[in-house]
Formats: sequence, C-alpha cells, structure tokens
Amino acid sequence: MRTAFYISDGTAITSEVFGHALLSLFPTEFEHQTISFVETIEKANETKAKINKATARSKELTLVFHTFVNNDIREIIDSCDGIIFNFLEHFVEPLEKKLNMKAKPKAHRTHSIHENSYDYRIEAVNYALANDDGSVVTNYEDADVILVGVSRSGKTPSSLYLALQYGIKAANYPFTDDDMDELKLPEFLKPHKKKLFGLTIDAQRLIDIREGRMSNSKYSSARQCKMEVREVEKLYKKEKIPYINTTKFSVEEITAKILNETGLQRYKY
Repeated sequence: MRTAFYISDGTAITSEVFGHALLSLFPTEFEHQTISFVETIEKANETKAKINKATARSKELTLVFHTFVNNDIREIIDSCDGIIFNFLEHFVEPLEKKLNMKAKPKAHRTHSIHENSYDYRIEAVNYALANDDGSVVTNYEDADVILVGVSRSGKTPSSLYLALQYGIKAANYPFTDDDMDELKLPEFLKPHKKKLFGLTIDAQRLIDIREGRMSNSKYSSARQCKMEVREVEKLYKKEKIPYINTTKFSVEEITAKILNETGLQRYKY
C-alpha cells in the first residue's frame, strides 16, 4: 500500500487537511502518517529516513505533503525518496505579486495560541460542555445556537466541533421518550426559538446506534426509534425550526451545513 506523509515544523494540521482533501479524490487506499514539529536538522533527517524506509518497503514512491517555514529543514525533506507536494510554494509567490509585499514566514503562526480566535474557542468549548444534553437550561441567552433532536442524532459531537473549530457557543437539548406523548417546544426554549436548529436521523441508523449502546431495550427498538424520529420532524415543521438529516454526513459536514443555514460568525482565524 502506498504511504502518504503529512509533515510540518508546526502542528501539521494544514498538511493533513490539504493532503486528505486531495487524496479523497482518488479511489484507492493509503497508509497515512503524520509527523509534526519537525523543527531541528536531527528530526528532519529522522523523518527523511522514515520516508525512505516506507518507500523501500512498499516499492512505490511515497507521497509527502508538507508546509515548512525553515528552508534548511525543507531542503532535507525535499531530498527524500518521496514525491514532494509543498503547498506553500505554489501559492506564496503569486500572492506576493498580487499583494505587492513579501511574505514573512513564521513557524506556528497558523495554529498559535496567540491567534485572536483562541479565547473564543476555549470559552465556547467550556460552554458546550456545561450545556450538553439539557444538563443546564438557564443560560441559553449566552448561546449562539441550540441544537435539538432525539438522543444519538449527533447533537453533542456537533456542539463540541462548533466550539472547538469555530468558537461558537452551542448548547444542545434532547427530546426524550418522556416528551413524546405530546411533543411540544418546552417553555424555556420558546424565548430562544430563533437560536434553535434541529437534527434528525434515519430511523434504521438510529436503531443501529442505540443497539450498540443499549441493545434489546425499548430505547433501541424499531418502534421507539421510528416514533421519535416521526414526532420530532413533525415538531420542526410545525414550529418552523430549520433542521437537517445527519444520517449520511460526518460531523464536519453537519457543522458546515449548520453554519451555512444560520450564518453564524466563525472565530477560527
């Protein structure tokens, strides 16, 4: 199997994101290896040796995606036996021409604690944890968005991803079996109706998820899951709450759709 390396003198997040996006276009499997904080000549030579070893083992050229600021370290990596994809070199020179200024590369600038969004994201994560699963319903005035839906429809991971990636304060509230006899919007949610965003899920997928959590129970039964999904979707339509079906989407796609629908400000950069 061909190996793909994602390497940087920083977190390597940028290399991973770009590299994975490109490789997702090709219908084949890769072995993925991420090496971050390659900040010394010694570490660069160790990394080069790993790449060369992977190439020799697979008998196919490895792919190397990197974003290095340090020229000396970059030259060592570029001399390896892999196929090099340097994301920065393709864009810096054209940008310099368009902006009429020289780039001033600095390691760790992209994902630094000093970036303006950092405090927003930490505060948002703390908020999401404190307001998960309806545990607290008294400070929704501080929420940017309140995700609602049946249990296991994706509310918690979506709330945390919105917080960690975008600095958005996301609370979430579950509609449970006790609500289903006469499902309606709780009084404490009504003043915040404009912040509500609904998640739903295909009944069969919900059954599968709940079976893994509590098998052979009312909670995971087909009848219960189908009823809950049906009732919550009726509520969304009645109350005109925007919603999406999360069945076939990753948490990245779910949150992107939420941001697209709500127009919430992102605190990422």
